[in-house]
Amino acid sequence: MLKKYLIVSKKILPDVYEKVIEARNLINNGNVKGISEAVKKVGISRSTYYKYKDYVFSPSENSIGRKAVISMMLRHEKGVLSNVLNYMSSENANILTINQSIPINGKASVNVSLDISDISKSIDDIITEMKSIKGVSSVKLLSIE
Repeated sequence: MLKKYLIVSKKILPDVYEKVIEARNLINNGNVKGISEAVKKVGISRSTYYKYKDYVFSPSENSIGRKAVISMMLRHEKGVLSNVLNYMSSENANILTINQSIPINGKASVNVSLDISDISKSIDDIITEMKSIKGVSSVKLLSIE
C-alpha cells in the first residue's frame, strides 16, 4: 500500500530522526514558542529539523496506515474542491476534516485529513491521480499514521 515508505526500528537509525519528531511534537503541543526553541531543547540544528520534518513520522500503535493528512493548492474556481472530494470518496477514503484558507491570487490552500483504511489503491497512487484533476495545482502528503 505504501510503496515509498518503510517501517524501521529506531534502534538502527541515527537519533536525529527521533529528535525531529520530538521537536515537531513540542511545537504542535504548544510546549515551546517556536522552532528555534524546540530544536535547541532537543539538541538539533534548525537545518536538520527542516531537512527531515516532512519525511519522518511516528506511527500510533494499531493504526499504521489508517489516517493521512494531505495538503493541496487549488484554483479558486467553482467545483474544484467538490471534484477533489468526490474523487477521494470514489477511492473509499473517508474524509475526517477539511481546512480551507481564503483564496489569494486565485488559489486556496486546503488540508484534508482522511481515514484511508479502506482505500483500494496506494496513497501514493491516489495523490498522483489527484494532481491530474482540473484546478489542482499541487498535492502533498503531510503525514500518515
